[in-house]
Amino acid sequence: MTETRTVAYDHNGKTFEGYLADGAKGRKAPGILVAHEGPGLTEHPRARARMLAELGYVAFALDLYGEPPPPMERARLLVRELIADPALLRGRTHAALDCLKRQAGVDANRTAAIGFCFGGAAVLELARSGADVAAVVGFHARLATASSEDARNIKGKILICTGTADPIVTADQRLAFEKEMDAANVDWRMELYGGVGHSFTNPEIDAFKFEGFAYDEHADRHSWAAMRRFFDEVLGPVAAQ
Repeated sequence: MTETRTVAYDHNGKTFEGYLADGAKGRKAPGILVAHEGPGLTEHPRARARMLAELGYVAFALDLYGEPPPPMERARLLVRELIADPALLRGRTHAALDCLKRQAGVDANRTAAIGFCFGGAAVLELARSGADVAAVVGFHARLATASSEDARNIKGKILICTGTADPIVTADQRLAFEKEMDAANVDWRMELYGGVGHSFTNPEIDAFKFEGFAYDEHADRHSWAAMRRFFDEVLGPVAAQ
């Protein structure tokens, strides 16, 4: 059974509580940072951390807010504030990465980060900051940035999994991201799922009835498989025990 626990860490005098799922089982394993969507550290990112641990990784679902999952209006405000302050968003994400690297089962030389929606933006900003992560995966991730020139700082490889019918991550945003990555000579790839909307990995999203947002089992399954192949390539195979 996967060991899970809450782990507290600090950034700029504020305390955050992430969720660690440890699949190392006594050996050194790659560490994977998991960044949540706008609603915060809900069951969705926790479940993804456990899924990664079952594959043999040590996964840490970070907390970008420093508070329990808030009501929707509060969550929207927090997202807007962090998007408007990339340095703060990068700093909080980096603090969580440092916390992950300190965990006993983690091979600190083999780390990656994944993020969903707003969390995808967070891990992409982490990469743009020059953080030492070998791979970054964005699922229906916000691709826009205020600092496209910072793509030259990216050290690892990038995988984006997104839908063509996403009202948030538009074709224009995808094209701008392509130009940004190519201009910086980043090793990147993108998987597109035809007719798929936003938040396609999250079974919880349908209850909100947001236009253009819907869970898609096919895209969820194929994007997760793409991530696994990507990690095998970049981090090396990891056998669950």
